[in-house]
Amino acid sequence: MEVGELELSKEVTYPTTLHCEGCVDNIKYILNQDEGVQEWSVDLEPEVKTLTVKGSNISKDHIDSLLREKGYQIIGFENETQDGFWTDMYSWKRASFNTLNCLIGCSIGDFGMVFFLQAFYPSTPLMIQMILAIIAGLMTSIMLETTILRVRERFSWSLALKTAFGMSFISMVAMEIAMTSTDFMITGGKAAFADPAYWLALFPALVVGFLTPLPYNYYKLRKFNQACH
Repeated sequence: MEVGELELSKEVTYPTTLHCEGCVDNIKYILNQDEGVQEWSVDLEPEVKTLTVKGSNISKDHIDSLLREKGYQIIGFENETQDGFWTDMYSWKRASFNTLNCLIGCSIGDFGMVFFLQAFYPSTPLMIQMILAIIAGLMTSIMLETTILRVRERFSWSLALKTAFGMSFISMVAMEIAMTSTDFMITGGKAAFADPAYWLALFPALVVGFLTPLPYNYYKLRKFNQACH
């Protein structure tokens, strides 16, 4: 029996979409619990992170299926049973969660700036209000995402800030422009705080702000496993 087990045991290394210690923690349980996996390790040093697995009766298809349970995959490998690129529900859920975090961060600065200007500087030109609201939204979103990366992924503050800014800036800009434009089109840039209709008008702005960058966030996550959260 022991000889047979040795004959079946092998070691393989695959390039993956893993990118940090947080990713390693995410896959730790499923790899440790798999009966065919005897030992495994992840090399985070190269640009393309690799997973090395030693075990019996393991295959590329099996390892890829384990990684996909947590939203990762072997680079360049397409499982025959895999659904189409845009039909991965796990990636949609994760991208939606990431986008929601971004929306919360953007909304704090965006609407906070609008309320501030309308309350204390109501004569501010509409275009200036929009620009300031977008800038404020970008700042608060980056601050929130940096904090999430620092706490969840255990990045250093400098790396967390660089990652949040680099990975999500396009998404945040698109969200800010869509959300602010929708809000100003509905309200005309007039914050009637006592009017319930004004507060109801914020809902479509939030929906548009959420939906606009969602496909882009899904694409980045699905193809490159790039996300900020």
